[in-house]
Amino acid sequence: MYDWVVLWDWVEVAVRWLHVITAIAWIGSSFYFVALDLGLRKTPSLPPLAHGEEWQVHGGGFYHIQKYLVAPEFLPEHLVWFKWESYATWLSGFAMLVLVYYLGSDLFLIDPTVMELTALQAVAISLGSLAFGWLAYNQICKTFVNANQTAVMVALFVVLVGMAWFYTSVFSGRAALLHLGAFTATIMSANVFMIIIPNQKVVVADLKAGRTPDPKYGKIAKQRSTHNNYLTLPVLFLMLSNHYPLVFATQYNWIIASLVFLMGVTIRHWFNTRHARAGNPHWTWAVTAVLFLLIAWLSTAPMRQPPQEASLHGAALRLAAAPEFEEVVMIVQSRCSMCHASEPYWEGLHWPPKDVVLETESQIAREAKRIYLQSGLSHAMPPGNLSYMEERERALIVDWFRGTGRADPL
Repeated sequence: MYDWVVLWDWVEVAVRWLHVITAIAWIGSSFYFVALDLGLRKTPSLPPLAHGEEWQVHGGGFYHIQKYLVAPEFLPEHLVWFKWESYATWLSGFAMLVLVYYLGSDLFLIDPTVMELTALQAVAISLGSLAFGWLAYNQICKTFVNANQTAVMVALFVVLVGMAWFYTSVFSGRAALLHLGAFTATIMSANVFMIIIPNQKVVVADLKAGRTPDPKYGKIAKQRSTHNNYLTLPVLFLMLSNHYPLVFATQYNWIIASLVFLMGVTIRHWFNTRHARAGNPHWTWAVTAVLFLLIAWLSTAPMRQPPQEASLHGAALRLAAAPEFEEVVMIVQSRCSMCHASEPYWEGLHWPPKDVVLETESQIAREAKRIYLQSGLSHAMPPGNLSYMEERERALIVDWFRGTGRADPL
């Protein structure tokens, strides 16, 4: 049994590593081509049908790159297609979704305090939402294909905000933000698989058959590629968010996720403007900083109260529940130590998560900050609130850390 557990963990490691590698390849090539496209310049020496060119230096050599909006008069036999990076990123990401969230639905996907779901129901909602995302987005693009593209982005943002609220209403906080990232990544990869590559193949087929390609295919592909460019950074943030409870396990997590998409737009706008040599919009960094500070504030806002209320609340707790360390120990031992034990009692766990053991008073004291952040300030732990930690108990942990616990260096 132990060998199978170790092997399974290594399967997760391999798939996660594959996902990171392919994501780097996809994002790297995507960012490069967007920067290249924005930096193209028209010169008198351009060949017929060429849209622009760029001279670049890298790795000790010089590169002369030309772009054709449709295609050159002569089509070379060998074409490099940038598609497998996208496909491999999505497939490895979906594999991670299955391994961690579908097969570990009780721990990571379902939170009974949010919605009572069976594992099958939760997986069905997950799969259905990913399919819905592509259908809704594709319809928006078809409707606004000839309109101002800002309208398309605004419509997409409305959908993303709605999905952020939806996911946090049905799944655990960790799974909600992860799914919002998967929702967006599915749109991006489907853009490549369903639109960009097929449109390019139509153009290639027309050229080989001696027909003049319709430029609309390039226009549509360009639209989708631009959307992918602006969605990339929010997806990265959401995929990493599951490591930070102050992002996913707070009351306003869906608003935080929505603001992350705005930060992605402001950051990419700066880079895109610079690559196009159209200026240096420093204001985007100021807006990004404000959004980030707002996110940080929202992550702890539910725990703050006006001074008078906080004082009354603390006094009431001390009088009614005597919030001392011994009581915190009882809470942690009854709610957390079934997993965070040298020999976990929870089925399927063979060692304590992150090697954190919470069985003795000294162990609990040493992990005071983690307990405060993950079970007091946020609701990250217990995962899915499987041990039914009460709000009163979370409040006691907060009161203990902010009073006695904070006196010790952590």
